[in-house]
Amino acid sequence: MADTAAPTPPRRLNLALQGGGSHGALTWGVLDALLEDGRFRIEGVSGTSAGAMNAVAMAHGFALAARDHAGRPDAHAAHRAGCELARATLGRLWEGVGMLGSLMWGTPLSGANPLMGMVTQWLSPYQTNPLGINPLRRLLEREVDFDLLSAPGAPKVFVCATNVRTGRGEIFSGRRLSADAVMASACLPLLFKAVEIDGEHYWDGGFSGNPALHPLIYKTECADLLLVQINPIEHPTVPDNAGEIMERMNEVTFNASLLAEMRAIEFVRRLLAEGKLDERRYRSVRMHRIDGGSLLAGYGASSKTRADLPFVRELFAIGRAEGQRWLAAHGDDVGLRPTINIADNA
Repeated sequence: MADTAAPTPPRRLNLALQGGGSHGALTWGVLDALLEDGRFRIEGVSGTSAGAMNAVAMAHGFALAARDHAGRPDAHAAHRAGCELARATLGRLWEGVGMLGSLMWGTPLSGANPLMGMVTQWLSPYQTNPLGINPLRRLLEREVDFDLLSAPGAPKVFVCATNVRTGRGEIFSGRRLSADAVMASACLPLLFKAVEIDGEHYWDGGFSGNPALHPLIYKTECADLLLVQINPIEHPTVPDNAGEIMERMNEVTFNASLLAEMRAIEFVRRLLAEGKLDERRYRSVRMHRIDGGSLLAGYGASSKTRADLPFVRELFAIGRAEGQRWLAAHGDDVGLRPTINIADNA
């Protein structure tokens, strides 16, 4: 007799995707493993820089599935279709990044070319790139329908960029989410002109939220949050040359806001457990983490600007394997218990 049992409904999970240039291809691999597994329904996703690109690409796949399955009773089929469409969109986006990187690898315009480092010491992008040309924008607009992302059924997406004038992080979501917002979130000040949105100018979101966690806590109902981290927190040695010192300074800077939010989450969780906070106003978050930063530490920060196709695929494979490892170790814990001790990690 055929098994007629209904499929187990997916458990809700929020994702926080850190930025880090081409190292975001590792996050692509992690997401591919999670989506293939299929046991989670992504309610919200917060991303910065490359994390923002991953976030909108994944959400685009689910938005397509929601549109195509509107009015149909089989929610499981819609979820599976969303997972596969999200995987396909992410794959096309990063393969496109790799193709662009392969074309530019070794040219004077390549971010990995030592000449670029010398040029940016003396000239601003307003002089070296006055037209604000960024080939990633066209690729992003080709793969992601931003009008579709705010439709019912798609994960809520939150993209962080830093307001140049105020220095504060700003979250773009819903109708404000656009290719401009993603490009602002990935705008490195020494390489690209600030991105103008509604009269304000923005730089990379990593300065203010890499990624921002608070929208996932207070603008979704899900209590489980998986952080995919690609920026190393710890460094085994003290840097002693100018390049290494600058790399470590950037790592510390781009982790500072994240660590502050993680400490706040732990503080609230502890006070809630002690009955000192109103549970109607505050939420205890079950934190989970995939630490891609430790896997990438040996590559060095300079490899963040390398985006040739073989390198992108190499990082994808590393991320996919790590995603599968996390699923085997902690996938069943989602919805039940946290899998990292924030006090020991922040």
